[in-house]
Amino acid sequence: MSVSRDSNKVAPLKAEELKASSVREDGRDQVFSAEVSGASDFRFDQTTAAVFDNMVSRSVPFYDEMQRMTGELAADFAVDGTDLYDLGCSTATTLMYLDPVVSPGVRFVGVDNSADMLDKAREKIEAHGVRRSYELRLADLNKELVVENASVVVMNLTLQFVRPLYRERVVRHVFEGLQDQGCLILVEKQTISDSLLNRLFIRYYYDMKRRNGYSETEIAQKREALENVLIPYRPEENREMLRSVGFKYVEEFFRWYNFAGLVAVK
Repeated sequence: MSVSRDSNKVAPLKAEELKASSVREDGRDQVFSAEVSGASDFRFDQTTAAVFDNMVSRSVPFYDEMQRMTGELAADFAVDGTDLYDLGCSTATTLMYLDPVVSPGVRFVGVDNSADMLDKAREKIEAHGVRRSYELRLADLNKELVVENASVVVMNLTLQFVRPLYRERVVRHVFEGLQDQGCLILVEKQTISDSLLNRLFIRYYYDMKRRNGYSETEIAQKREALENVLIPYRPEENREMLRSVGFKYVEEFFRWYNFAGLVAVK
């Protein structure tokens, strides 16, 4: 919906048109390169889906290593005859990392609330010639979640986009859908209780984005777009939430300033 709020702000529709025009044919992320005011909240739409793989590889520290570690953990916990869920699977990058290392007797279930992301995921899976049984499911974790017969559930930078009101419910559904000795692999961007360290960690993160070719305009506009969409928890809040629903073991397996990976075992 295009509704101008003030005369000096660009209507959301116009902002989206500028975003679409900034997507390059080579798939390089330039979604926030055009300077606008009054841009709408970040969305996992067709524009984002077209450059998502480039976006996360340049925006998430040690993204490839994080995926490799997820694969190691998943391979050891996955059990033949069960399902592996990737909640917030986006373009199926994680599933593609997991496919060569997880037993073919494990069915993959990719869940995302963006049809555009799932279209890209389907293209990628077909292009890679994946032979195992799999399902791609359109669902909004804020509204519905069915996890059944799971030995592994992956949430790679996903829970942070779920509204705080519903996060514990999502994690509880995951716990209930896991078999005994099954695991949740959770990677999140975090906020730090200490204000000094939190400011420093954020600064170091933006320095990383600059090293990866993002301009000041891109960094500032994406920060604004994510402000009401990505709401990070403190590390202790995530740990407490996992334990409160029943997970027996919770351990950190990855850390880079304000990014962390946790493995929780039922």
